[in-house]
Amino acid sequence: MTIHDWLHCIIDLFYPRVCAACGNSLLKDETTVCTTCRFTLPRTGYELHADNPVAQTFYGRVPFHAVTSCFFFAKSGKVQRLIHELKYKGDKEAGLFLGQQLGESIKDAPLFQGVDYLIPVPLHPKREKQRGYNQSLLIAQGIHEMTGITIGDKYLVRTVYTSSQTKKSAEERHKNVKDIFEVRFADELKGKHVLLIDDVLTTGATLESCAHQLENIPGITISAATAACAGN
Repeated sequence: MTIHDWLHCIIDLFYPRVCAACGNSLLKDETTVCTTCRFTLPRTGYELHADNPVAQTFYGRVPFHAVTSCFFFAKSGKVQRLIHELKYKGDKEAGLFLGQQLGESIKDAPLFQGVDYLIPVPLHPKREKQRGYNQSLLIAQGIHEMTGITIGDKYLVRTVYTSSQTKKSAEERHKNVKDIFEVRFADELKGKHVLLIDDVLTTGATLESCAHQLENIPGITISAATAACAGN
């Protein structure tokens, strides 16, 4: 065993590395999520189907070009734990992992070819300061690593501080995010294909609100992708 290996053993003894999805100890060559979870996390496969359940969520509401979610989000499941680690435990690596998985899923998917910008759903500056980062931007960074698509986090800003969506009804969620976003540098998005990025899709209220601010830009094509979606 080398000195490097000994150091890793000592560090792991005092600061054990665990899988962000299942909580089990990571092996020496594993990072963030263990090999077992990487192969067993519940994938949707929606990126290959235009008429998928998350796309249907927006029918009659927003003219999205394509919509997908990488994983199914179930209560007390591994994906929920990953999202919780990202949003409430300061685990930025969990966000990058989710983004990498989402990026890998759309990289060769016909529906998501020709995307010019990844636009993460923005947090209000006050919320971002409290959390220390924007989880949707971390997911976008993971997607960028896998696809090379430019991140356009300057184009959409949240102008109103709102309460959490977590315990709200569908109607309350829509009211809570209505007219809270603003587009910047709109001329740069003319004729572009943009991909909105968020962590979890439930009612779709937040993505819908973002899309309504973008849809009047001449020639724009809007798609959306999230790390997870509710229900299985």
